[in-house]
Amino acid sequence: MQKTSEQYDAIVASCRELFKNKTKDYGTAWRILRLPSLTDQIFIKAQRIRSLQEQDVRKVDEGEKSEFIGIINYAIMALIQIQKGIANQPDLKAEEALALYDEQVTVCKTLMENKNHDYGEAWRDMRVSSLTDLILQKLLRVKQIEDNQGKTIVSEGIAANYQDMFNYAVFAMIHLNEAE
Repeated sequence: MQKTSEQYDAIVASCRELFKNKTKDYGTAWRILRLPSLTDQIFIKAQRIRSLQEQDVRKVDEGEKSEFIGIINYAIMALIQIQKGIANQPDLKAEEALALYDEQVTVCKTLMENKNHDYGEAWRDMRVSSLTDLILQKLLRVKQIEDNQGKTIVSEGIAANYQDMFNYAVFAMIHLNEAE
């Protein structure tokens, strides 16, 4: 499991670097996005990945990796929005946004380590396409919870689903890197 931890950290570091650079370019304009907007952004990325996995012809020269990176970063943005609430204007400095990013990654990684221990790294025997489907399933769950105004009867909440999407996307990136 040490290998998983190192691979996980490497994937997250590259995603964080992109988040950092986009924050330099755009600031924290994403702070105005409501959760359903972030859910839809992740949905678009997951649908594109599934489409790429099912079709032979690509008309845009970007592969699955860039879309999984997008899922990872949008999931962190959503978790930050849950924690901080939605802003009417960008209200975070870059350093604060990165600190919040790191805080959410720590929560996601702890969850991954706990589940990975209990499941015995079962994800390593899964296909990237299955991880994509699980992300899409989580998105449909989140959309239903959002439609229910965030109320659940027996199910885990929205944050847990975003955390799982984050972790599934990291696992998919590890698989894609190993395949190269």
